[in-house]
Amino acid sequence: MEHKAPIQRRERHARWFLTLVSLIGWLSVGWMALHIQQPENFGVFVLLVGFLFVTEYYPISVWKGYTSLSFPLIYTIYAVEGLPLAMVIYAIIVLLVNVIRRRPLRIVFFNPSQLVLSFIAAVSIARLLEPFYSQSENSSLISVMLLTGAYYVINNLLVDLVLIIRPQTYPIQIWRTKFITELISGVISIIYIGVMFYVSNQNRGVIDVFSYFFFFSPLVGFALLSAIIVRLHTERNRLKALFAISTELNRWLPTKNWVDSIETSLNDFVDVDASVLWVKENGRWRVRFSHGQVVKEECMAPHGIKDFDDISETEVFQDRKKNPGIVPSCFDKALKAFVYAPIILEGKSLGMFVVARSRTHSFRQEDIQSVATLANQLAVVIKTRMLISEQEKRTVLEERNRIAREIHDGVAQSLAGAVLKLETANRKFYQKPAEANDILVDSLSKLRHSLKEIRESIYALRPYETERVGLKQAILKRIDVIKKESQLNFSFEERGKPIVLSPMVEKVMFDIFQESVQNTIKHAKATSVTVLLSYQKEHVLLKMTDDGVGFSLLGAMVKAKKDPHFGILSMNEQAEKIEATLQIDSREGEGTEISLAIPKLGLEGGMEHDQRHASG
Repeated sequence: MEHKAPIQRRERHARWFLTLVSLIGWLSVGWMALHIQQPENFGVFVLLVGFLFVTEYYPISVWKGYTSLSFPLIYTIYAVEGLPLAMVIYAIIVLLVNVIRRRPLRIVFFNPSQLVLSFIAAVSIARLLEPFYSQSENSSLISVMLLTGAYYVINNLLVDLVLIIRPQTYPIQIWRTKFITELISGVISIIYIGVMFYVSNQNRGVIDVFSYFFFFSPLVGFALLSAIIVRLHTERNRLKALFAISTELNRWLPTKNWVDSIETSLNDFVDVDASVLWVKENGRWRVRFSHGQVVKEECMAPHGIKDFDDISETEVFQDRKKNPGIVPSCFDKALKAFVYAPIILEGKSLGMFVVARSRTHSFRQEDIQSVATLANQLAVVIKTRMLISEQEKRTVLEERNRIAREIHDGVAQSLAGAVLKLETANRKFYQKPAEANDILVDSLSKLRHSLKEIRESIYALRPYETERVGLKQAILKRIDVIKKESQLNFSFEERGKPIVLSPMVEKVMFDIFQESVQNTIKHAKATSVTVLLSYQKEHVLLKMTDDGVGFSLLGAMVKAKKDPHFGILSMNEQAEKIEATLQIDSREGEGTEISLAIPKLGLEGGMEHDQRHASG
């Protein structure tokens, strides 16, 4: 409550300020309306009013913001028809544009008041300072320059006051963007009015409606052209953002943090003040992503979320006061408009994507379509991620079943054989002690071998090393163990920028590394082994090279068909699971090189390894 009190107080102050400016502005417009005189040239007046509406309705893109080029037209109406008519028309047109654009009611009344008061104040300042420059030959030009500068300064000060008073933060970057945008607009207005003064002083005859049309047509045409360009630019950025989101989601898909990729491109795709993604996991709704003005504790609460199952189409709530939506407590009270986009695939609800803005009626049809498009993309991603998780679970189950079969076919049989022999030795112990001793020695050898296999099986059943410490550290730890158990000299090298790999990929890479090293120890008679882990442009490469006796690959494949436990077939099957390429280069007497190349597409998470992976 202590945190909410200042926010509510600032909201109240902002509302009072908007109301005060609106009241003063519309009282001024009302007073001006009482002093309106009939236009001297009705055709010119109608033309200027039409051009004024176009420039207000189609603001131009300047630097990183938008601004209206209506000031030269307002000044011209003021110069030709007087201040009262110019202010009344200006207020009505701005009011109409805001109503058409469905702005909030307080903004509909505030914007015209702000602009009218700024212009009246600027005219007053220019008239007040007139004695200081009235004797100059260019007094008219100085007057209009002073009026223009004062108008833009006062207008921006009023906007700054609103942005400072309101609860939302007003960072210096936004102020800088607004200031430069309005500065450029002011410079354009001064140049255009300066040209107008120059042309009017050339005594080119009567200035009629056609003169005004041809003079202001470039200004209006520029506004229309800029609006078209801005729209095309916005759509291009939207498509680029959608492509970026799709690309990042595909890259992150194998990892558990796939949802993190949304945040970077979301605001480029659809500009919102808050967004939340719920995913239904094991029958429960879980927040997987939240951004902006979100009350996270409320988002995780179960109340209201059950209603998500009832939504089958995108729902829009444009005004929080009229309809607060399904989970309004999840969002800050400053947010007024919401879009709920269900994530559905094959008729099954997988999640809910919700975005919010601080302005009522701020979601246009194209915004709603964009959110729905992203929800459809997320549906495919979530379903794919579920399938990947199921595949990983099946792989773990298959691995456990394989270990169980190996124990049954290998260790269990060896132990049973050893027990039978020990029983035989026990019977012959007194009659034939020498024969009994040979049986004991043979049984002890088999029991030691069985004990080793049991230890390896227990090691395989433990949480996988790559899941606990990462691929690189798992390889280094295994190398240290092998060094203690054998006389092999190891060298390990890592190249390139590490990327995030899925647990499945890391497990397969580590298994193939282990199988390769075990084959080297058993068969190669090598003295040294080189291990390379390389993150290349298109692939992640794991290469093991030894200086052993080598072997005939053809002979090894023939042996593999006879012996299902032979390592080469197992490594090939493992590589196929992750769509990797396994290459074995070996010749008798020339050592062996085993390379595993995993395509980078779909593996990269777009970030460096975390400290768990990067350490060491």
